Amino acid sequence: MTSSVHLNVLRNRLDIARVPFSDRGSRLLVFQEPGQSRLLVKLAERLTQLQPDIEAYLGRPPFIRDLCLVDENGTSLPFEVVTYPHALYFQTQRGEFGLVFQDERALAFGLPPNETVGLRFHVSPQFWEQTEGGGVFKAVRNLIYTSNGTCVGNRILPKQGGYDVEIIVQADSDSTIVLAVHESSDLTVEARSFSASCAEAEARWHDWFDRVPPVDEQYRPTYTYAWWIMANNLISPQGKVAYEAMIPSKVNYVGLWLWDSAMHTLAYRHVDTELARDQIRAMLACQLPDGMLPDAVYDEGVISTIDHPIYAEVTKPPILAWAALKLHEMDPDLDFLQEIYVPLVRWNAWWFSMNDDDVDGLAQYNHPYSSGLDDSPLWDYGMPVESPDLNTYLCVQMGSLAVMAEALGMDAEGAMWRRRAAALVRRMIEGFWDEEAGLFWALHDEKVIPVVTPFNLYPLWTGQLPDRIRERILNHLTAPDEFWGEYALPTVACSDPHYDPEKMWRGPVWANINYFFIEALHQVGEHELACELCAKTLDLISNHASIYEYYSSQTGEPPEAAANIFGWTAAVFIDLAIQASQREQVG
Repeated sequence: MTSSVHLNVLRNRLDIARVPFSDRGSRLLVFQEPGQSRLLVKLAERLTQLQPDIEAYLGRPPFIRDLCLVDENGTSLPFEVVTYPHALYFQTQRGEFGLVFQDERALAFGLPPNETVGLRFHVSPQFWEQTEGGGVFKAVRNLIYTSNGTCVGNRILPKQGGYDVEIIVQADSDSTIVLAVHESSDLTVEARSFSASCAEAEARWHDWFDRVPPVDEQYRPTYTYAWWIMANNLISPQGKVAYEAMIPSKVNYVGLWLWDSAMHTLAYRHVDTELARDQIRAMLACQLPDGMLPDAVYDEGVISTIDHPIYAEVTKPPILAWAALKLHEMDPDLDFLQEIYVPLVRWNAWWFSMNDDDVDGLAQYNHPYSSGLDDSPLWDYGMPVESPDLNTYLCVQMGSLAVMAEALGMDAEGAMWRRRAAALVRRMIEGFWDEEAGLFWALHDEKVIPVVTPFNLYPLWTGQLPDRIRERILNHLTAPDEFWGEYALPTVACSDPHYDPEKMWRGPVWANINYFFIEALHQVGEHELACELCAKTLDLISNHASIYEYYSSQTGEPPEAAANIFGWTAAVFIDLAIQASQREQVG
């Protein structure tokens, strides 16, 4: 499928009332106000210098709101919008307006030829709030607007702590109004012809889609949309973000999250292996002196501790080495392995040195969020928790380090990692396995946490379980009343009293967990089951116009709280669609 076809497949697929029109690298997000002929612009930035609360950005008002297309009298023009990845086109009674990214900081509005028209909007370049003893005003971002047409009206009026702006232009055959938003006060911008900016924007997206591997026709609409997400959610280097990297959602999750970055690598390795490597580098660049990797990285800082629901250090599951090895298998690069090997070894050592209070060789979670399973009922009984999922990740990580060491000519070190991985499997069996229940239990204060989840089955992924244990695990996994329902895999067994099909990690389906089990099933020779779970996952994601963070395990619908255009769901869909298409070609 050519890149032009990809763009046409996505015609009107982007519902800009719900998902942002953005561009690769940009932190500007353009939305349509639902049901209105108005636009708004949000910033995909935390701006913690304005509000220290690291989640304050979720409720921050738009930087630009009430953006209207207007005629020569300043009267708002109703519009119908046609959306593409590279451009928006607004049909009005005065002709067609367009919108593209002139660059990652500048929006270019194309004007109807030979018409007197313009824009009106409200901008809030300052943040303000009242305090107990007074008030505070802080700079947010700077805005410059200009046009290459003949300006016939230009008004700036203070209003509601910001400014109402109106610019009216006598357009020629190729006129533009540009709005540029930047942190620098020394900001200049040139309003280029709209046709030139539009051609460049289209070329950027053609270049992106030209790299995309083909897949079977049944996957193509969602596959193309997933690749749009993989580009749309990229941000350029700035501050602590040292490399171009993908954020899970420019609306809901501003920053780079540790295990998300590993999952994003799965997709990027198919189109740009250097971009895939940069997802790993971006996290390793912020490694702490003791070897810990932070939970998240954003422009102004890193998140390595959180004070809710308890205060503790926070990271995410250790899957970077696993992702790096998958990338290396597709595009071998010994220099990259040499670059990341020692940081990953330090990361592995941190888990065992700082997260094993009883020194029994089994690592623990000290904060619920370090698991990535923020609200799982596994944490309802208190912290810390020794959990089979964490120790499985560490086993897989050490297996990946073994392959890296051997590739780098360190065979003895590779053998050491394999011994350590095997020893950890034995410790999990000794410490977690319940022969009667046929499960690996998580423990708090050496007591079983009575919750049945897929994470109690995780050691299957090690590929090193005795046959009798593996069969018991498979029996649970494929039980329709537990996990193998129409929508699999729920993150709490359907038969468990804690099960809630709508609530984040308490029962919905998450694509990344399915991906790990698909790999585990292939690894233990259960290829038919793996393919069945792959098909269930692809079908679940394909059933919706957008791609979400998680899905109800009862209805297959995305719950209201599930983030839209979610990164690792898109990445998993891409990788599984490619795998499924390759199998069908061979078969």
